[in-house]
Amino acid sequence: MLNKKESRQRRSRKTRARIAEQNVVRLAVHRTNLHIYAQIISACGGKVLASASSLEADVKGDLANGGNKAAAAVVGQRIAEKAKNAGIAQVAFDRSGNRYHGRVKALADAAREHGLKF
Repeated sequence: MLNKKESRQRRSRKTRARIAEQNVVRLAVHRTNLHIYAQIISACGGKVLASASSLEADVKGDLANGGNKAAAAVVGQRIAEKAKNAGIAQVAFDRSGNRYHGRVKALADAAREHGLKF
């Protein structure tokens, strides 16, 4: 019987293997209780092309709490803008084994609204 952490890690491995086969740039999301982080990682997996998080100074000043949907939406907007500046339009969404729900969904929706295609 797998516990919650092992189940999430198993789902994460499956998703990353599928994305690696496609050989595309990926948008990886990391979620903690207090903050949310997003990184755009190169197709080879060796280089971070852009990143955004609720810990960034200009984001942190606008938000009362970095661990809610509003913060996730701001991070999604910032990562889409940074991707556009880096010349990236298409990514594969790597939710790191988390359910596509709540903060993860809010980040993805905001990134889509600001021009990033998954």
